[in-house]
Amino acid sequence: MVSVKFYLDSKANKMGLFPIHLVIRQKDAQIKVSTCEKIVKTDWDSENQMVKETNADHLSVNKYLLFLKQEVEKHIDNTPHSQLTETNIKEKIKSLVDSRKSNQDVKIICEQQAYLEDKQKITLVDLFAGAGGFSEGFLQAEHDNKLYDFLLGSDINENCELTHIARYNYQLGLDAQFLRQDITEPDFLDNLVKRIQDKEVDVVCGGPPCQSFSLAGKRKKFDKKDDLFAHYLNVIKQLRPKYFVMENVKGILTKEGGRIREMILQEIRSIVDLEEYHLLINFIASLKKTDKDNGFILECFNQRLLFEQALDQELEQLKEKYIQNLESKFKNITPKICDLKASKNNPNISTIRHGFSLLKRSNELIYIRKKVIAEKAYCNLDNDAFASHFDDFLTSIEPETIIEKIETAFRQLNPPFDYVEQVNQIIKAIEVYNYSFDECVEELNKFAKNVEKEDELLRILNQIRLYNIKAPFVALASDYGVPQNRERVLFIGCRKDQKLITDIPATVGQDEKVTVFEALYDLDFIGNDQEKFDYEQIDLNQKYNGSTKAMKALLKKRAINGEANKSGFTYAEWSRKGRLNGRFSNAKSPFYVRYAHELNDAKTQLAAPLHNHKTSKQNKEVVERLKSILELGNYDIAKQVLKDKGIDSDKRNYNVLKASEQSPTVLTIPDDYIHFSSPRSLTVREMARLQSFDDSFVFQGKRSTGGDKRKSEVPQYTLVGNAVPPLMARAVAMEILKNIE
Repeated sequence: MVSVKFYLDSKANKMGLFPIHLVIRQKDAQIKVSTCEKIVKTDWDSENQMVKETNADHLSVNKYLLFLKQEVEKHIDNTPHSQLTETNIKEKIKSLVDSRKSNQDVKIICEQQAYLEDKQKITLVDLFAGAGGFSEGFLQAEHDNKLYDFLLGSDINENCELTHIARYNYQLGLDAQFLRQDITEPDFLDNLVKRIQDKEVDVVCGGPPCQSFSLAGKRKKFDKKDDLFAHYLNVIKQLRPKYFVMENVKGILTKEGGRIREMILQEIRSIVDLEEYHLLINFIASLKKTDKDNGFILECFNQRLLFEQALDQELEQLKEKYIQNLESKFKNITPKICDLKASKNNPNISTIRHGFSLLKRSNELIYIRKKVIAEKAYCNLDNDAFASHFDDFLTSIEPETIIEKIETAFRQLNPPFDYVEQVNQIIKAIEVYNYSFDECVEELNKFAKNVEKEDELLRILNQIRLYNIKAPFVALASDYGVPQNRERVLFIGCRKDQKLITDIPATVGQDEKVTVFEALYDLDFIGNDQEKFDYEQIDLNQKYNGSTKAMKALLKKRAINGEANKSGFTYAEWSRKGRLNGRFSNAKSPFYVRYAHELNDAKTQLAAPLHNHKTSKQNKEVVERLKSILELGNYDIAKQVLKDKGIDSDKRNYNVLKASEQSPTVLTIPDDYIHFSSPRSLTVREMARLQSFDDSFVFQGKRSTGGDKRKSEVPQYTLVGNAVPPLMARAVAMEILKNIE
């Protein structure tokens, strides 16, 4: 019988504090190890083996002692008797104690100044950051003495913020900011600029969800992710980075017959250089002098194009002024096209007047729209009797719909012939109000053609377009050392003074891609309903018996980017060692907290060599089902067998991981995947390995969630599944470093 207890040393140190020791006893043998915790003698409760409440840190110290005791007991129970030596036990305890001790000794500092002394720092902002896959990959990149200075990450979720702060501020010692705010809120940009303290931003990355992208006037569905792309581009307009990266799902390329892809490219190419924008405004002024018959419409184009260089309050004022000018023109001609008395009861006149009022209230309508969409999402209004009514209302307050109703009302007025032209000008002016930049340019080109100034306009447009982009491209994660066949679309905008980037070259050849076995084999020491906080030795000969040679052949030495390299490390070794290139040598050991307030005291942080390695508790029927699927290698093939055994499931799909291949796209539900050699789902750490996160990157907060909580919570599994694979992000970061000037 083995007992694990704590006792207080009989001798105090110079400060009068008594060390707490852990002692393991079995028959006549005993092992003593220091816990590195020290307290005053009167604060120790020897009977209950814990620190009394009289000690200010009693909660955190007792939590640590209980953790230490449980881990030692688990280690003794799970280690074969032949391997359970005094040295083995002491090493186990020492690794846990050292992790905690080092984290309490390390001060939060900015990166080593000596390391950065001769480096050129490229500033980075990460939007829709999630767990930080982009940030992590960019911090791994270094080329020709250039590396990234991470300024700020942003997302709307609390656990994204917690994971960011724990990793980058507390563990790595960076002073990177985190802005937890909805990008669609009116003061988002102001808050972003304040946080980065007016520093010049070189690179912006992020993946605005594009599920609800649609073409103007063609909306069929409204959800809470509407318009995020437009707000992402507003940030780009404000910060003017040298490069920006936007990633998304592959389906965005073919959505609505490819028209969404073209719309995105058009919007990117429509971003203008505000420092040169006066050239276009001056050109319109010169057209007005030459073409006096169209002076009113040209002035409307002038006012509309001023929208491009304004944000927030100024933009609201410009839009209101635009509509007021149209109202004034309409007010002047109303008595001429309709009897004054009759006009008060004329529904078309009322529609026009009220439509102008609605357009002037665009910000208020945006707020209403946002709130209604949020409620629609919260109540799951989709494919029911309510959804279409909500969507009809949302459609009715869209600018396109309001303008359409104003135009219809104008045409139904049947004005006298002498005033048709004036009415048509107002109608045209309303259309111009809602034009995109490119639509304005297309119309202006017609006026320029009339006075033979097409070439001048083209020259000006080439000069004021801020970003170049050739086309989006599909990036396959496994081409960059990630053991996963995850396809993502990348749009890379290149400022006009920078080199054009049209592709991210693969770092790994087709025949040397990282396999699932390489990624996970060394973590396969965990069973059903277990949690491990330290690595354990894997005996491949014993585990794989006759297939050991074939399995070992899958292990390759690699460079940091996954490229086969005989002098490098295996993928698993890189994951343990970390891919940050020694840049953060003063980093804390990996640690876990469930809540943000635990970050403020190092003693409350659960420090250990390994985190996020916990399996779900699966009953006998589930284990038997997974075992049958694993043996047959395919869920579809196994369905009849499962039915015959009476252990079939309504679950739509199980993905059986193949040891010698790459995994399918890692998503957010662990039960979708079956481990390649064990009848179980994956741990958070194993999914993180398949995404190429270093083991030192700890996913904080709740492990998982379900039901309605999935709408608002982003637990560890979701953080992992939604992330950009860091090694793919690293490849993007390296290509930018090679080209940036």
